[in-house]
Amino acid sequence: MYEPATRAPLNLGETVIESFHAARATYVRDHVILAALGSLGAMGVLLAMGDPNFWVGTVAAVAAIGVRGAYLASDDLTARWDLTQTRLLGPQGRAVRLDRIARLNSLGSAIQIVTQDGDKHLMKYLADKAAVKARIEAAQRTAR
Repeated sequence: MYEPATRAPLNLGETVIESFHAARATYVRDHVILAALGSLGAMGVLLAMGDPNFWVGTVAAVAAIGVRGAYLASDDLTARWDLTQTRLLGPQGRAVRLDRIARLNSLGSAIQIVTQDGDKHLMKYLADKAAVKARIEAAQRTAR
């Protein structure tokens, strides 16, 4: 499987406990929801402007979100986060120490990782974000 960005290297004695991947079904569902909301918004704006062809808003929104989804799928669907005994390792060399995580916020199908320094990372398109969040929190308790 192609992985567009490399993971941070493991430290001596560190092993990957679990890996979290983006889910294709979640990716598609989120884009369908985004296209539906975009359609309503675009039609609403065109109606408010008095445009008799307000239906074009739906076509434009669905096309835009469809193109965006197709274009970014190869990167978004190959993203992988690895949980070790002490860190969470993500795409593009991201590495977050478990003892430096201040909050794990839920945003749609994603988990936002907020560090004590204020850095933010996003684990996107998770099939079961509640289970992923619980697993990271359990690893945090063990790491302390």
